[in-house]
Amino acid sequence: MGVRGPIPNRESDLARPRSRKGSDEQETKRGQMRAVSIPRADPDWHEAAKKLYDSLRKSGQSDFYQQSDWAYAWALMDDFSHYKKTSKRSAQMAQTLYSALGNLLVTEGDRRRARIELQEPEQETTSAAVLAIADYKQDLGVD
Repeated sequence: MGVRGPIPNRESDLARPRSRKGSDEQETKRGQMRAVSIPRADPDWHEAAKKLYDSLRKSGQSDFYQQSDWAYAWALMDDFSHYKKTSKRSAQMAQTLYSALGNLLVTEGDRRRARIELQEPEQETTSAAVLAIADYKQDLGVD
């Protein structure tokens, strides 16, 4: 998904938007998102695989996941579980598995390379006008 190399700065940290930099970035092709059903985790998976799969379901990047991404995540967690359960572990297999997790944008660095930034939810604020009306009602004794 993302491009390798140094982790780009957050959009908010830039002096000007990336679109104004005149880079040779190509225009994004767009497709239609489809309904998704998330496969259940295998109860026999290693505890680390279960926790990681559950965290994918709860994380913001999963807003972008489609059915094929969930199938990939499920297959990856199956392999990850098998790896964690074996007594003799291969460094090459570990590197392959952790690299594959990058395709699912698991870390913030992976997401920034793909130009995806997760924002804090906006706090609901009550406008000054609504507060003033509530104060007037309270002063008048009206509910």
